[in-house]
Amino acid sequence: MDFYKRVALVCKSIPKGKVASYGQIALLCGKPKNARQVGYALGKKLDHDVPAYQVVNGQGYLSGAGAFDTALSQKKQLRKDGVVVSRENRVDLKKFGWYSTFDEAEEFRNIFEQEGI
Repeated sequence: MDFYKRVALVCKSIPKGKVASYGQIALLCGKPKNARQVGYALGKKLDHDVPAYQVVNGQGYLSGAGAFDTALSQKKQLRKDGVVVSRENRVDLKKFGWYSTFDEAEEFRNIFEQEGI
């Protein structure tokens, strides 16, 4: 499905050391109400080269354990990238959140059009 291709492309654009929310990914994919579908895509539909570990819920909590071998995998991968994860499995979005710009959103839209997705 084209939405999953969009999710993969956007997720691969998250800078190292940053995280994005499911809702943010959905919005950048042009489907702002599809945050749950982003989670489904990351857990079931996308290749392993998509950095699913960099996607958290809207409050910064790690909620993608279903997409990883163990519940600690996401936490370990984030810490490896320099992202601080609290004991409560939460990331400070003010410090580690990816603040995508309007220009980036337009660029994604252009890429989606060029690739027919």
